[in-house]
Amino acid sequence: MGLSNLFGNEMKEALETVASTNYFTMEYHVYASALRFRLLRQHGYVVSQDALGSFKEGSNTLNRSNCEDIEAMIELFEASHLALEGENILDEAKAFSTGILRERVSGLDGPLSKRAVHALALPMHWRVQWFGIKWEIDLYEQQEEKQSNLLELAKLNFNSVQATHQRDLIDISRWWRDLGLIERVDFTRDRPVESFLYSLGLTQEPQFSSLRKSLTKVVILILVIDDVYDIYGSLEELECFTSAIIWWDSELIQQLPECMKVCFRGLRDVTYEIAYDIGKEEDWHRVLPHLTEAQSGTIWATPRSLEEYLSNAWTSSSGPLLLSHAYFFVGQTKLEDVAYLLERNKDPIYNVSMIIRLCNDLRTSKAEIDRGDAPSSVVCYMRDVHVSEDVARKHIELLINQAWKTINTHCFSNTETLFLRPFIDVTMNAARAAHMLYQFGDGFGIQDGNIGQQILSTVIEPLTLD
Repeated sequence: MGLSNLFGNEMKEALETVASTNYFTMEYHVYASALRFRLLRQHGYVVSQDALGSFKEGSNTLNRSNCEDIEAMIELFEASHLALEGENILDEAKAFSTGILRERVSGLDGPLSKRAVHALALPMHWRVQWFGIKWEIDLYEQQEEKQSNLLELAKLNFNSVQATHQRDLIDISRWWRDLGLIERVDFTRDRPVESFLYSLGLTQEPQFSSLRKSLTKVVILILVIDDVYDIYGSLEELECFTSAIIWWDSELIQQLPECMKVCFRGLRDVTYEIAYDIGKEEDWHRVLPHLTEAQSGTIWATPRSLEEYLSNAWTSSSGPLLLSHAYFFVGQTKLEDVAYLLERNKDPIYNVSMIIRLCNDLRTSKAEIDRGDAPSSVVCYMRDVHVSEDVARKHIELLINQAWKTINTHCFSNTETLFLRPFIDVTMNAARAAHMLYQFGDGFGIQDGNIGQQILSTVIEPLTLD
């Protein structure tokens, strides 16, 4: 219910106690074993998939008798999404629990039905927890055995943190209005709120206001430049525009249309502003090269095959760009070590960026085909192997699942990442934010409510206190 920031020490003590408990005493209790496995793994404890091996019978299938406990199936389903590469027990657990929940969900009612539907729509590990806190608090409030003081604290804490987010959004709205770019680039999307919500998805802690606002500005300009490529520029103009961004050379844009000059200047000014915010007077000039280098990776190419598309898509998704910016705000290492550590964490950054791109493609491919935009991963796969759109979408979903396993392997089995925990959390949240913003359609496309009322209400509507 959003209270982890208040009870860090108590949570650590509780987890240490759970970790020291011999799980074999619970080996036939599906719910407790799955819950223990999930909590320990997501908090960085080394826990083997064998902890769930007791769910299997001699035939190497999961015990069908367990399926009557829907709460246990929900917890098994949630735990299975923390699987590492090669963990076949968890793969079977996911398939088994998914099948049972889909089979039984229509016959459920009350809070249990809500939890089952909620989990099947998007597993907990793939969600930005902050966007679901109001939902969790509401569900807790419906319980007969709720603790009124805990409920009140959760509401007060939510409203306090939300107030910080609202101030951030006010600052962003003022900056966007004063920039005046939308009046001079009238073909582009006007999406400051959606951009802020994506940045909020990466980090919600009140102390990271500067990071949220900086990332929001970057996302807004990414959308504008994306529209320049998709809608406005000719091939010759875009080649010149691309060179200007790669070389960070304003001389190269002098012959371009005014709106493209405005876009370049806006991107340059924001990048300098962020570099100064990070490094202040002493180190801003040392931060700047890292940020400008990351900018060049957002440039598009027109792919012919899925393999060619994916080789470019992870950088054009803007994942590396956003996470490079984020590192400077949450990283706890010396400036000279930044390039080394970003390279060492290239694997999760790559896979998170792939998830951002593929989630986007699953929701926007139809509209992009109609507009004549560059092909998406769905279209590329349809063309590669001559299959229907439904088959192609299922293949893209498999790629997303595999990317999550790779991320889990890096983040849950690598002790070196522990001191980078804040950055790892932001990195994983970048993928989660993509899942949630594209869950209801194109989160950055036509403004038709696709962004989801549950997500939007986390900023707009405070909780009512008794």
